[in-house]
Amino acid sequence: MDVIHVIFDLDNTLYSSTAAMDRGITFRMLTCVADFFHINYDEAVALRAEKLPEFSTTLEWLRSEGLTDTERYFSEVHPVYEADELPFDAGLRPLLISIKQPKYILTNAPREHADRVLEKLNVADLFSGICDIRDCNLQGKPYPYAYRHALEMSGSTIDKTLFLDDQYKYTDGWEALGGTAALVGKQNGVHLCRPAVAVAFEEPPHPGRTLCIDSVYSLPSLLKQLERL
Repeated sequence: MDVIHVIFDLDNTLYSSTAAMDRGITFRMLTCVADFFHINYDEAVALRAEKLPEFSTTLEWLRSEGLTDTERYFSEVHPVYEADELPFDAGLRPLLISIKQPKYILTNAPREHADRVLEKLNVADLFSGICDIRDCNLQGKPYPYAYRHALEMSGSTIDKTLFLDDQYKYTDGWEALGGTAALVGKQNGVHLCRPAVAVAFEEPPHPGRTLCIDSVYSLPSLLKQLERL
């Protein structure tokens, strides 16, 4: 496979899922769920676990239930101080510099969150573009429109682009369109239930595939492997 471009998910892909930022985002998101439904935090945890597999994001689920103030939701889940929860990774910049292909971000978060994370990690200048949830009309991965919008931004095609994400339902969406994806992280060894939005795609022009890597640091070896395929 001749990889011309690489599209990265952001959270738990460019940094480890063990980072405090992930816990902070989840806590604030679940607090929003609890406030919206007027239930306690533990009830919000259980309700979200039940409902989320049917939707692309927590936001999409809440919007289906009547949430209208998405900007307030974004500001509560992603406060200006959120990057303080993310440890700096000195090795990430040299790693990304070693990957010569143009690099892009596709995230189900708002752009201001992506900007904060990339700035904190000191890699913002290494990415040629960001496709965020607003760019995708608030319907991000795994909807086909999200992937296609990111491809249009990059000027590439799905057969020439590698996509990295830490969640199966999002790599499933890319694979269903005929692309090659890399699932990032050991925590995703068990295939999760696919939501309806990830299986109702049109017939892809060629079969897709999903490979697995332990972390983003395995990307250079994966790219070399793909060159031989």
